[in-house]
Amino acid sequence: MDSIETLKLLSSQMTFEPDGEPRVAPSAPACFSPKEKDQAFVHPAQLPNGQKIMLLKTLLSSACERDCFYCPFRAGRDFRRATFKPDEFAGLFSKLNQSGAAEGVFLSSGLAGGGVRTMDKLLDTADILRKTHQYKGYLHLKIMPGAEKDQVYRAMQLADRVSINLEAPSTERLARLAPHKVFMEELLRPLKWVEEIRRTVPAYKFWNGRWPSTVTQFVAGGSDESDLELLTITNWLNKNVRLKRAYFSAFHPIRDTPLENKPAVDPMREHRLYQASFLLRDYGFDLEDLPFTNYNNLPLNADPKQAWARMYLINRPIEINKAEKQELIRIPGIGLKGAEAILRERKTSRLRDLSNLRKLGIVAERAAPFILLDGRKAPYQAELFENSHW
Repeated sequence: MDSIETLKLLSSQMTFEPDGEPRVAPSAPACFSPKEKDQAFVHPAQLPNGQKIMLLKTLLSSACERDCFYCPFRAGRDFRRATFKPDEFAGLFSKLNQSGAAEGVFLSSGLAGGGVRTMDKLLDTADILRKTHQYKGYLHLKIMPGAEKDQVYRAMQLADRVSINLEAPSTERLARLAPHKVFMEELLRPLKWVEEIRRTVPAYKFWNGRWPSTVTQFVAGGSDESDLELLTITNWLNKNVRLKRAYFSAFHPIRDTPLENKPAVDPMREHRLYQASFLLRDYGFDLEDLPFTNYNNLPLNADPKQAWARMYLINRPIEINKAEKQELIRIPGIGLKGAEAILRERKTSRLRDLSNLRKLGIVAERAAPFILLDGRKAPYQAELFENSHW
């Protein structure tokens, strides 16, 4: 099997591993011949600094000794597997990068021979890319379950982003998805190590003089957990290990796995979890502010920010010309940039109607039911407000 065919096999299932914008569609690199189309998967992604790039997401090996119930790479599943040697993959990616086909790489692996051995191979690959091929672009390295602290440190020296998937919000929930993974020691502890290293080692000792960002992923609905459980652990990670972002992948069954007959989760649940996690991370919301149902899930038919506003702002609208930033960003239709734009505009003029807000890039119709403009309620279409899910 040649290198391109190996890459096709190893990247074909990586759409379940988000990095950057969630749920992007794969495409073949433009430099490939028609015969080679669909033999590698490059995805639009957004870097921690906001820059958008074409990202190659792949495995170093699809051989895996773990038997996670939901995973397409689980041990014993009947499908064709493949493995790259570190220097082989580094050379192939370097060619893709130099041709302009791939600007960044997200490298993970099935686990074979233990977490330490597998992590060594990932680190060897990254080291060859950085030193031998002088690759200076974006690199996301997956930390393997069972990796040692020194390996986590080395990954942080080589990568722009490191991650380890928690998959579920607790030990009990993880047992329903991955019975041979250990939640605290194998998965959560490496995330704590990353933050401990950040606190004790100056940033200039890491790649490009910066600490790498850290992310994790959950299989939403795979262990029958509630949204409250997922967002509670996410909120803890935001505050205690400076998690850059939690990714949520709505469970969907994979043929020839123990959960192949489990119903797929509505993708809208994934979307609502993202919205709620951003409210917790960036907008000053607490868990108690979120509109959970009696089953501790978010309603699928309502944006959580708008649901909160309907409960608390509809009868106590916020005066746009006087509100502080933390008040403004709680208004539907006004994000972080919109709030800053309002504060700048207020230094020179008063905002008196919705057209003033539209000029600032604000979704004025969403904000209208919850605001005052110079002491007056803004006109809005009730039907539009009642039917809006965003």
